[in-house]
Parts: sequence; structure tokens; C-alpha cells
Amino acid sequence: MKNKLTIKQWAVDDRPREKMFKLGEEKLSDAEILAVILGTGIKGETALDLARQMINVFGSLRQISSSKTQEWKLIKGLGTAKIAQIRASFELGRRVVEDKLQQELPQIQSARDAANLLSPRMRDLKIEVFRVVYLNGQNRVIAIEDIAQGTVNHVTPIIREILHKALMHYASAIICAHNHPSGSLLPSKEDQAFTDAIKSACTLMGVKFIDHIIISPQGYCSVN
Repeated sequence: MKNKLTIKQWAVDDRPREKMFKLGEEKLSDAEILAVILGTGIKGETALDLARQMINVFGSLRQISSSKTQEWKLIKGLGTAKIAQIRASFELGRRVVEDKLQQELPQIQSARDAANLLSPRMRDLKIEVFRVVYLNGQNRVIAIEDIAQGTVNHVTPIIREILHKALMHYASAIICAHNHPSGSLLPSKEDQAFTDAIKSACTLMGVKFIDHIIISPQGYCSVN
């Protein structure tokens, strides 16, 4: 049976690395891409076997990327080196996307635009984080700043720090965002109270407040 053979013993067209160079990486399955990153398997299991096992355990590449190292170690054959390779690959992908967005200075026209910008990093986080997008007069992104981190169900954004950074960046407008690791998209009383407070503070400082959005694996919603 194929899974008893090493990958080098497979037909050339079945080997993930050779298939990638022949057909292009976009033709590889998620498991095959993971197998290329892993490079080698362990005794009795190929790199593709390990990759398939990871997807079976976690469910998807997105779930793998947001899982903690301790969870990965439950899979036999995933040592520190292989875990480092996979984590670095996911981080590289995120940085490529962010670098492209930053170079293009994306224009934010709606809550959906802001969610599309922030969701790749925020939707699967296990703790709450609070981020602010700073915009110029044309609503183009100047900077994205982490303002606070909390426990799984609590974050304390600091309004003074938000506005201080707005002045530092010469920002004309801001969009606030935080994630709900629970998956819920319903704003809490605290979320609404914060939104009202930051709106008032922005008005006093002459900074346009555009929106406050909540992000979760289920999507996003606007508190504003």
C-alpha cells in the first residue's frame, strides 16, 4: 500500500514536491502543501501522512495556524523543528499579506473594509486584543496599533493612548476593533460604553471616529 512506502518510492506525479514544480503550488491540496513544509516524515509515516493527521485533528489550515505549540505536540512525529517550520510558514504568509496592504495604503470605506484588513490576524486569537487603525484625510491606512490585550473575556482599551497615537501619526480618523474569542458577535454593555466614550473623546480632539468593530471566527459586526 502507498502509505507503507516512502515518498521517494511513490510515482513522481504523486510526490508533493515534484507535483508542485510540475503543476504549480496552487494545484497542491492543503495536506500536500503541509507535507512540503514538513519535508520528511517519521518511521512508518510519510510527511504527507503527518500532514493529513494534522488536518484531521485540527480541521483546517486556519485552525492549525491559530493552535498552540502544546496542541501540536500531541501529534506523534511533530518535534520542535517541524513545528517551527510550520509556524514560520504561517507567519510568513501573514506578513506577505500585511506588507502588500501597507504598501498599497488601503482605503477604508466601510466596516467591511476594516474587517477584511484585520480579520486574518484577529479572528482566531485565543485572547482578546484591541487594535486601532489610523487613517489620513482620504481614509487611507497610516498605521495599525495594538492598544491592549486582555484575558479571554476582558480587554481594557485606553482612550488616552489611542488619541495620543492618533496625534503621533497625524491621523485624521480612526477605526477601533477587538476580537471575541468566544465567537459571539454581540456587543457587550462594556463594548457599547467604550464606543460612546471614544466617540466623545474623538469629537473633543478633532479626530473623526469611523467605527468600532467586533471580529470573531463567525465574521464581524459594527458597534457604532
